[in-house]
Amino acid sequence: MGPRRARAAVSGGPGGRSSWTGASSLSPAQVQGTNDSSVASKCSAAARGYVQDGFLRCFVSKTRRRAPLVHRGYYVRAQAVDRCVRGFLLQSQGCPQRQILSLGAGFDSLYFRLKTAGLLSRTVVYEVDFPSVVSRKAALIRGTKDLAIVVGGAGGQESGAMSFVGEDYKLLGVDLSELSQLEKALKEAGLDSGVPTMFLAEVVLTYMENSRSDALIRWAAQHFCQAQFVLYEQMHPEDPFGHIMQQHFSRLNSALHGLAQYPDCEAQRRRFLQQGWTECFIVDMNQFYTLCIPAEERQRVQALEPFDEYEEWHLKCSHYFILVASKGMELTWTSVLSSLAAPAPGNAPTTTGSIRASMCMIDSEAAGLKRFAHRSVLIGPHLVLTTGGFGEQDGRHCRLRELHLLVRHKHSWRAGCVTVEEPSSAWGGRLYHTVTRLSENRALVMGGRMSPTSTVLGALWLEFHKSSSASDPDGIVAQFKRLQLAEDLVSQRWRHTTTEVTCQGQKYLFIYGGCSAVWPVLGDWYFLHVVELSCTQVPVQGVVPDGRHSHSACAWAGGALIAGGLGAAEQLLGSVLFLRPTESGFQWQTLETCPPLVPRYSHTAHVHDGKLLLVGGVWLLAPSVPGVAVVDLMTGATVEYQIDVEAVEWPLLLHNHSSILLPEEKELLLIGGGGNCFSFGTHLNPQPVCLDLCDILTS
Repeated sequence: MGPRRARAAVSGGPGGRSSWTGASSLSPAQVQGTNDSSVASKCSAAARGYVQDGFLRCFVSKTRRRAPLVHRGYYVRAQAVDRCVRGFLLQSQGCPQRQILSLGAGFDSLYFRLKTAGLLSRTVVYEVDFPSVVSRKAALIRGTKDLAIVVGGAGGQESGAMSFVGEDYKLLGVDLSELSQLEKALKEAGLDSGVPTMFLAEVVLTYMENSRSDALIRWAAQHFCQAQFVLYEQMHPEDPFGHIMQQHFSRLNSALHGLAQYPDCEAQRRRFLQQGWTECFIVDMNQFYTLCIPAEERQRVQALEPFDEYEEWHLKCSHYFILVASKGMELTWTSVLSSLAAPAPGNAPTTTGSIRASMCMIDSEAAGLKRFAHRSVLIGPHLVLTTGGFGEQDGRHCRLRELHLLVRHKHSWRAGCVTVEEPSSAWGGRLYHTVTRLSENRALVMGGRMSPTSTVLGALWLEFHKSSSASDPDGIVAQFKRLQLAEDLVSQRWRHTTTEVTCQGQKYLFIYGGCSAVWPVLGDWYFLHVVELSCTQVPVQGVVPDGRHSHSACAWAGGALIAGGLGAAEQLLGSVLFLRPTESGFQWQTLETCPPLVPRYSHTAHVHDGKLLLVGGVWLLAPSVPGVAVVDLMTGATVEYQIDVEAVEWPLLLHNHSSILLPEEKELLLIGGGGNCFSFGTHLNPQPVCLDLCDILTS
């Protein structure tokens, strides 16, 4: 499913420090609000141990704990900027003088961290922001002992645009979009164009009119003979996540001017080269996190607090970049970034065609299907039961306890009534569980979680039968019953799979992978005898595959097909594995695909007529998003199809969804999907979508 061409980049807003929009429509209070929100998030990340920064608390009046996803977002941003700044200081350490100019600095604590670390010898730091922001920061420095000690006192006499004057630290209140005023104020403050200079702009230039931000970039290149420019900003406005990102900023009454003209890494790189910079390296934050942060440090961060928002983490990182441009200074310390700048890992796969998507016709209210991390199962001909997940109920977002039934009538669907007898506290509404139908009136619910720290939910029987109510002949009556298993570890997991397999004429449920409260990734498996409901030792030969979660599993030829997933180091997997039945048990076998399957996770999968269909999910190739991959199980030939979303309500986030294959109709029913999109809000796909598979199932 590619970016929707009809959707243009329309709006945006503050994302980091202060918001700069030229002739800004934001009030001073709104500007201060964006700054306060950003520093509060940074302070929360520091309090959880993501970064070492004892100065942030000095700029926050009231601490607020942010979500783990926000903590990670600010952490990777801080790591990227810190790497660039320290690289500049290391490279220029032999120079008699150097300077850092931070544009739109807000309440950033960069100067205080570098000064206490002893890294600012012969260095002057200049910070520029709106006068209202700068004057407030200057007052905080003067009134806070820990800050005043670092800067060397209360500062000298204010002059012109300077609100604070220290020996190596100066605060200037100037509108960045007024270049002549900025140049005049910096000259009066002592900025020297003849010494090595680093320009730092974190989510700043995009809020200026492009002509003004381009002029600022060009001015810096023309007037400074030895300089580096570090830019951290958003990109990819045209895909579903990018659209949600822009909707969030639009609600803040601000515009991301840079996105329309400079939507991706290559456009930004050309921009800086055209404005006079001689070298330019740029990577997205997924690349930076994976390849520039040591494995030990990533492991430390991943262990700081329970985390289960992997999809939004990778999507967020796909939509931000770090750029380093230089002039007169060789970027020797960016060898890693240089190797990433080649157009190797970010190319979208070739697609053969598109699959038409349409809104599912529902004769009755579809309330209750706006959810994610749920499960849907076909419990009878044209009867789809959806359980659990996180979604919308009575105008609020919460875990969903109610079951939802969809009933097919000719060419449309209607919502059937589900009556739950003797509601069980054991159900509670869980996320990332599995539901496997074992008979006409019984299904097994396995695992799931309430939260990443509340996971011991166990297994449940879900029994159902048709309602006797004349008013709702399509309705069902359901009942949950707790199932005690001898092996607790079988059901104390989530993001796992449960697949029916056959060995020596006996049916088993193959429970594989997932997460637990103890282990972020599980690589174990269990065989649960379908009749006896007891775990059985079944011999499995072959190379044991890497542990994974958020993968897919389908029954095929008596065994199980495992595709994709997220591995132990949070790396995306592109393997297709076959648990092949043998005379004595099973054997792991790798199915070679050609071309190699693009790594993905959080997708759904189905097998039909010797073909494996992988639907949606998350990969790292923004702005391209996964559609439907079709793998021929005999030859391994793999074909990627985009999903044509022109006829559905957009944006459509196809991860954490469920899907039901209707082979007779050659249709695929997509239910729910979405997630918590960083700090941009929660997006839930509004109603089911139908994919027409006629072309790909007959080809």
